Amino acid sequence: MGTRRTSLPGVGAQYDFTTETGQHISVVVHHDGRRFIGFYDQDDPDSCQLSVPLSTSEATALAHLIDPAPIDAVRTEGIDLVTEHIPLGSRSPYGGRLLGETRARTRTGASIVAVLRTHSAHPSPEPDFRLAIGDTLVAVGTREGVDALSEIIAEG
Repeated sequence: MGTRRTSLPGVGAQYDFTTETGQHISVVVHHDGRRFIGFYDQDDPDSCQLSVPLSTSEATALAHLIDPAPIDAVRTEGIDLVTEHIPLGSRSPYGGRLLGETRARTRTGASIVAVLRTHSAHPSPEPDFRLAIGDTLVAVGTREGVDALSEIIAEG
């Protein structure tokens, strides 16, 4: 099982997820908030069998079905503000480094408002908070800023 994020310049981001049984599912998140879920052929991972468009409210409803007790999102329809969870994967250069070393807000305008770990949450982390591989960063900012922060966290 694994998840991979790919930036789609001018479009948004694609998140590819492979289940434990090898099924490939993809979610494309557009800058304007539209989302598409794609289901792929196991024998041909580039062959999308079905694509389902979801409105913001449909995506929220589906998320609540999958996880009935997610972190409640702040409603931001109509304003340029997004909240996103950014995984700190094994390829990130920030595992084991201090949060302040990311220079997230200075470089992107997005803020890291919390760090989630397997069994704990760290709201409002200070610059001297030490990040770890497997953390999930909760970021708030414009779509462009949060996308830029995702790229920085993933690749440095």
